[in-house]
Amino acid sequence: MPKENMKIRKCLFPAAGYGTRFLPATKAIPKEMLPILTKPLLQYGVEEAREAGIDTMAIVTGRGKRAIEDHFDRSFELEHQIDGTSKEILMKEIRDIVKNCTISYTRQGEMKGLGHAIWTGQTLIGDEPFAVILADDLCDNDGEAVLTQMVKLYEKYRCSIVAVEEIPLEHSNKYGVIAGHEEEDGVIRVTNMVEKPESKDAPSNLAIIGRYILTPDIFDILEDTKPGKGGEIQITDALLTQAKTGGVIAYKFKGKRFDCGSVDGFVKATNFFYNKTQE
Repeated sequence: MPKENMKIRKCLFPAAGYGTRFLPATKAIPKEMLPILTKPLLQYGVEEAREAGIDTMAIVTGRGKRAIEDHFDRSFELEHQIDGTSKEILMKEIRDIVKNCTISYTRQGEMKGLGHAIWTGQTLIGDEPFAVILADDLCDNDGEAVLTQMVKLYEKYRCSIVAVEEIPLEHSNKYGVIAGHEEEDGVIRVTNMVEKPESKDAPSNLAIIGRYILTPDIFDILEDTKPGKGGEIQITDALLTQAKTGGVIAYKFKGKRFDCGSVDGFVKATNFFYNKTQE
């Protein structure tokens, strides 16, 4: 079977960053393990991937991230303590993940950007198309989850896909920003991408958020990608190489996204999900 015709079976989670915006909390706790209500950010991401039909999770970690591995594992003493009590139901979702998913890990030795983190994950992904979720971009939808929407789109277009949303232009220097022409409602064939441009240089107001589907040739492109903005290897630069041959589409996803990498977004997400429990 040609690689581009393969189903999306694996999801990569870059999780090696320091989370410096949340210091001192993230001195000993991985930012991906910060909870929205009672569930860590990374678990929300894994559940979104599972909803999209993915059961193989590949996590790129770094030093001080052992809590991630411990979370996605059995805890025999704890489970014994709550067995048969009213608290047992609280472990149902994580037990289900541990039982039904394959979760593997590799370490990013140096913090050299998102592109380098994704390239580091090649050993876990292999030579097939795959999804990427950035756990600190927390998405919610009353219908299909964002990644489910994107997997269905991949089955039609068979190329790399980035999720985008409209942003105020003054915030363009925080994102990769795309330009292109609309193929159908909400689907743009990308012709240009710029990493964190100033508002006057932004090609549009459509910013990439932390959901991707990538074709496996991205690994070879990343290997040849020189450090860009901030001295880091940027996934935006590698995607631009694909876009020059028509190999990238941007998707205006349906749903709500919270930037939980910022304190402001984290608080908004907490309030939003709490209010949902009260409905």
